[in-house]
Amino acid sequence: MALFRSRTATGAGILATVLLVVIFGNQIFTEWVDRHSDGSTVWGFFLRMLAWPRWWISPRDGTGDAARDLLASDLRALLVILFVALVLSVAARTVAGGGGAFVVGWAALIFGAALAAFTTAFIVSDPTMLGALNAAAGASGYGLFVGWIVGIAVAAGRKAD
Repeated sequence: MALFRSRTATGAGILATVLLVVIFGNQIFTEWVDRHSDGSTVWGFFLRMLAWPRWWISPRDGTGDAARDLLASDLRALLVILFVALVLSVAARTVAGGGGAFVVGWAALIFGAALAAFTTAFIVSDPTMLGALNAAAGASGYGLFVGWIVGIAVAAGRKAD
């Protein structure tokens, strides 16, 4: 029975992460956010955070750098989901529920996003170690400000049992 509970909490967290990446990371939404939101307002800041794990269908132009950036962005979006799934599959079993499940879900997105950004920073054009560290720092901000959504999903998935 405990194994079933951890799968439910893990599944809820993965589903929330997939929905965040698919809905708010697609090219249509991210281009809309770039054009219509002001990063100096709270709402604009949150919209830009939601749009962080961007994935694209086509490169911005025909250059090799654009193709590498496209590959890095798409891979980063997939790795966010994969790393969150890994963290949740390991940590969700040890949490009884409630606030602990919420924190585990929240932390899973922080760590998953940072690891995905660090890993894919070496694919983009002109990669550097400092660039990878800055990418991981920015991605952990995404997890910090958006991860509560995954935390709520994990806590709700844990409670459903």
